[in-house]
This record gives sequence, C-alpha cells and structure tokens, in this order.
Amino acid sequence: MTAREKENTGRHYLLHLNEIPKIWHQKEWIILAAVVEYAQGGIPPEMSKTDPYMYRALCAALAEYHIHGYDQFNLEAIKTLAEKTTR
Repeated sequence: MTAREKENTGRHYLLHLNEIPKIWHQKEWIILAAVVEYAQGGIPPEMSKTDPYMYRALCAALAEYHIHGYDQFNLEAIKTLAEKTTR
C-alpha cells in the first residue's frame, strides 16, 4: 500500500468508525494497520489551512476513535499479522 493509499484509508475509516470492527473481524490486517498508523500520527495541522472542513471532521473522528478504545490496537502486532497474511 502506498503512502497515499494509507492516508486515504486512514481518513476513510476514521470518518466511518462503525466499519472498524468489520475489518478487524474480517482480519483485514493491512487496512487496520493503515488506520491505526494514521490515527497514531494524528491529523496534520496544515490541513486546518488547506481544508478546514475536513480537518474539523477528522479531529472529531479521532476523538471518537479514542473514546471507542480503538487507540488500544497494537500497531506492531497488527503489522506482524499483515506480514503473515501476505506471505
């Protein structure tokens, strides 16, 4: 997955939190890793100048991500699972 694909995937699933349990249950580890990595990186502050609407939406979604407890996902463990799946 390219950096751009990871970013788009992270944004999509932050804005659609109800889909995160589905990708976890379906063992879509590569996608879940992209979401967790994006969330851990935070929302780029420069987006507040270039796309304030999206910035607000992503900040609110990131807060909900933490409230739902998704910040407890272990990125390294998910990446390991993703590597095993792609072999």
